[in-house]
Amino acid sequence: MAVNSSPPPGTAETLVNAPADLVAEVGEKSRSVLQEIGSMFWFIINTITETTDRIRRGRVPFRASSFFRYTERAGVGSVPLVAMVSFFLGLTMALLTGYQLERFGMERLVPGLVAIAFTRELGPLLTGIMLAARIGASFTAELGTMQVSEEVEAIEAMGIGPLRFLVAPRMLALFALVPCLSVISSLAAIFASALISRAYFNIAFVYFQDLVVHSLLIRDIVTGVLKSFMFGLLIGAIACYRGLTVKGGAAGVGTATTSSVVTAITVVIGFDTVFNIVYIVFFP
Repeated sequence: MAVNSSPPPGTAETLVNAPADLVAEVGEKSRSVLQEIGSMFWFIINTITETTDRIRRGRVPFRASSFFRYTERAGVGSVPLVAMVSFFLGLTMALLTGYQLERFGMERLVPGLVAIAFTRELGPLLTGIMLAARIGASFTAELGTMQVSEEVEAIEAMGIGPLRFLVAPRMLALFALVPCLSVISSLAAIFASALISRAYFNIAFVYFQDLVVHSLLIRDIVTGVLKSFMFGLLIGAIACYRGLTVKGGAAGVGTATTSSVVTAITVVIGFDTVFNIVYIVFFP
């Protein structure tokens, strides 16, 4: 009995077109990503241009009360969260690395290890991730609600630039406050490391301080501060951009808020990786 093993009609054509469809889909996704990057870049440029033009004409670009309100939310309100997370992470890092180094009699390296790791890398990165989740989502939801309820159009109708009035104070608040929170994060982790070093590895606080001071370099502190400034700018720009481009009512606000948090965290981690590669290559 003969068995017909030929494929059904259209199957061969589908298999032939599958790679082309895959390439087309990848190209479409890549184009969308590049468009988003370009739109984000011009969003930042237009915000800075609109704000500086207002200042150049001798006028205040936004209310000082708005700026201080956002700095209080982004800065003072985030101190307990940043300090607590960094404290427990510094505690865990000192404990685990200390037990491993103690096997080789090198537990005195724990203070410098934790100090350099948080000052240069973990402090700014953790702060950026936490602010992207806490403040970035809040900014996106606020601006998204204003966009859906047509408040942004009303502001434009009154002759007020929404970028310098709504976006600039939020971006400036995050740009200025993220470095301060990064310093708090590093100090909390170093303090936790000092407690662990004293309790489990018999490293006195005075000796711990000397080890930290001799381990840290100026370039480590400068690197962490530079990262923090850029993280604040990127988080503020992404949050405000997502909020002002909301479509679809209340459901769109929720989607934009989720997208803002995911995008901001991804961009912060990606920028941190690129920054480290460039810094090590050009400033070894």
